[in-house]
Amino acid sequence: MMGRWLRKKNGVTFRRERIETADGDFVDLDFADVLGSTWTDLGEHAPIALLLHGLEGSARSGYAYETYRQLAANGVRPVGMNFRSCSGEMNRNPRLYHSGDTADAAAVMALLAQRYPDVLRGAIGFSLGGNVLLKYLGECGEDAHVDAAVSVSVPFRLGDCAARLDQGFSRLYRWNLMRKLRGKVAAKAGVLAEACSVPTALDTQTFREFDDAVTAPLHGFENADDYYARSSSEGFLNAIRVPTLLLQSWDDPFVFSVDAAHTLARENPYLNPSFQSQGGHVGFVAGGVPWRPTFWAESTAGCYFGEVLSRT
Repeated sequence: MMGRWLRKKNGVTFRRERIETADGDFVDLDFADVLGSTWTDLGEHAPIALLLHGLEGSARSGYAYETYRQLAANGVRPVGMNFRSCSGEMNRNPRLYHSGDTADAAAVMALLAQRYPDVLRGAIGFSLGGNVLLKYLGECGEDAHVDAAVSVSVPFRLGDCAARLDQGFSRLYRWNLMRKLRGKVAAKAGVLAEACSVPTALDTQTFREFDDAVTAPLHGFENADDYYARSSSEGFLNAIRVPTLLLQSWDDPFVFSVDAAHTLARENPYLNPSFQSQGGHVGFVAGGVPWRPTFWAESTAGCYFGEVLSRT
């Protein structure tokens, strides 16, 4: 929670570009210029890294700003993708986004590969965005248009994550996120009514209830269990063929246990698990004076990309 409030949103400006999707919707990209290390400063041959944000975040969340600064400091040009409905403008179609929806990320990575064919490309995902990234990498194998990847605080088993957020202090996270999700349904009620029961959706209190009422019918799943089974990234770890750093905390309040994911990661030579005893969920507040902390995950990711993507 400290990480959420202590990360600064300064020193970064954005150039937004709208990408029209094949189904008549859109995805907004934010190309980030960091003061002193802009895309122009870093040069046309500098590597590029795409950021995928977490649930009800955006490409301009606090951890995104910190990531852009760390990427630029390591010679990498950053760009963030806003999931549908997360860029500040509601998407057009009767759908939202979800933890297993890899189509938009795949389209954006393909676009970056086409636009910048002669540079190395990375991708980093936080929480839900990390699950999307790992699933995408597993689905694509060697054809992912990604040369290196980092995931942070991933809910490897979505069903377990939903249950974990019903317990103890984690319910505070659930309350905040559910409030945002219900607000989004209310804002899109006229469009979503043709695909799901809006009154039922607005009455949901837990993620399982929401996924049964909204996520499943909007995105072609039978129910929440079907969504969790088909979208959890744990089942895709063995198929990843891209060097990938997994940054995770054993005390993450969004998950019961990451034992199985840790074991799978150690069995795949492309995966480098870095599981810490503490860090919370997208927290990892490290040293420094209290009013100027450092953020271990973003710093580690920036150094990793700077090293791996600088290789020719």
